[in-house]
Amino acid sequence: MFKKVLVANRGEIALRVICACKEMGISTVAVFSEPDRYSLPVRFADHAVCIGPAASRDSYLNINSIISAAEIANVDGIHPGYGYLAESAHFAEVCEDCGIKFIGPSRSAIELMGDKARARETMRNAGLPVIPGTGVVESPKDLISKAEEIGFPVIVKATAGGGGRGMRIVESRKDLSQAVETAQAEAAGAFGSPEVYIEKYLLSPRHIEYQVLADEQGNVIHLGERECSIQRRHQKLIEESPSPAVSAALRSELGELVCRAMREVGYYSVGTIEFLFDQDGNYYFIEMNTRIQVEHPVTEMVTGVDVVKQQISIAAGEKLEIEQRDVVLNGHSLECRINAESPDDFRPSPGEITAYNPPGGPGIRVDSLAYAGNIVSPHYDSLVAKLISHGQDREEAIQRMQRALDMFVIEGIQTTIPLHRRILDHRHFQAGNISTSFLAEHMPGKTGAKA
Repeated sequence: MFKKVLVANRGEIALRVICACKEMGISTVAVFSEPDRYSLPVRFADHAVCIGPAASRDSYLNINSIISAAEIANVDGIHPGYGYLAESAHFAEVCEDCGIKFIGPSRSAIELMGDKARARETMRNAGLPVIPGTGVVESPKDLISKAEEIGFPVIVKATAGGGGRGMRIVESRKDLSQAVETAQAEAAGAFGSPEVYIEKYLLSPRHIEYQVLADEQGNVIHLGERECSIQRRHQKLIEESPSPAVSAALRSELGELVCRAMREVGYYSVGTIEFLFDQDGNYYFIEMNTRIQVEHPVTEMVTGVDVVKQQISIAAGEKLEIEQRDVVLNGHSLECRINAESPDDFRPSPGEITAYNPPGGPGIRVDSLAYAGNIVSPHYDSLVAKLISHGQDREEAIQRMQRALDMFVIEGIQTTIPLHRRILDHRHFQAGNISTSFLAEHMPGKTGAKA
């Protein structure tokens, strides 16, 4: 097991990793930019090292600074969290070259699954159905013919993308070239690669993903699915587990396919396999995330499995102690992502949190970086807190979330709490009738552009 781990991230995920390490008896090192000097990860880690100024490229994305901090602190492992360098094959390779264990999958697995077009083909060969689409777009002529062969509408996606960036929905041939150019420019700026591909765009699908655990000895299990259909601009707002649309039989069927695919590609670490379900119940692989997910707490709440601890143990070379038969889904869990944004048009709302009182009570968990006096910086992601509820069934989980949202006090900045209240109060959400088009269909006037 590791003796000392550096957490190459910030915010609530850095604090979450520190908590897991403390429980495992592992010393921790936080790295921080100048604006994060008084953050909770810096306060609660055993050691802390400043790695640069506010700009992420000069701090949390600065591999040289992070590796220097790791060597100074004499760590034997680096946990990347999510975002930033979590899915950087180059960073994983640098860690390996420096004799520091990257707490995640192999460099080759990150490269394979990070290229969305290659990942689609790999998963198709491993037996998972994929949405009709293309490889990397090579030429305008090829682009138009492929799109017409697939049939409009289509969606242009960055091969190295994520978080809704480098994506454009195209309704007709005349809009295709412009959409590709825009997606390529956005992808180049966000991910360093302008490569894009095209998929058939499914109207009002459900977004459902599987959490997998795989060790280096070839053992693979899944922890059930998460429903992530409540989104805006392809970014998740509310997640839950289990999905209202997945039966026990389908859960087992798809889970077996996912685990078999992971064995065939030799994957190890935690990972998430993401699917779209069309209105007829057909499912299609869309991508894999080779890291811990923002929404992992809902899986932890219904399974009792600490996913972060499992990730660390796997990276230490330990064999999974959990078998598939040990995984039981207990009750229902929801997660609301509370962002420092306007609840009506999602404009960022940085500033000082003047009052902060998180809710508690039965079935409530709060993962947060916030406190009264904390400054929400304009330089970083606007996530302030993840509010998680658990109940014996979906109805109780919703009721507890509604109560917790009403009791959550965050003053000095705007947050998305009012939007979450509106969503949870909506009869279609309560009935489980949801899709990625939920906001556009039911709240278009209050949430800006199409979700």
